[in-house]
Amino acid sequence: MKKLLLTATFSSALFLAACGGAEEESGNATPQPEGEKIVMQTCASCHGGQLQGMRKTPALNDVGARLSEEEILNVILNGTSNGMPGGLIKGEDAEKAAAWLAEQK
Repeated sequence: MKKLLLTATFSSALFLAACGGAEEESGNATPQPEGEKIVMQTCASCHGGQLQGMRKTPALNDVGARLSEEEILNVILNGTSNGMPGGLIKGEDAEKAAAWLAEQK
């Protein structure tokens, strides 16, 4: 049941993201920052569609109030002992994601 709920949530997030793309192309919406796109594509499945945290995963919607950009980048690249795998985002994408997350306070 948990997998079904997670799949439904993730699918909904992808559907809503796809719907939002049409507005961006027409110039009616503010473009989504690159770091935000990367985070939503990679992190939302575990941390929630609004990055509010789920079950044992912490919220990321205010992570910039707790960690510096450098600390966030370290977690993205190396993971944590609490179950966060390292290397899900790499290189320049990891830097963009960390910069955007550091702004979330």
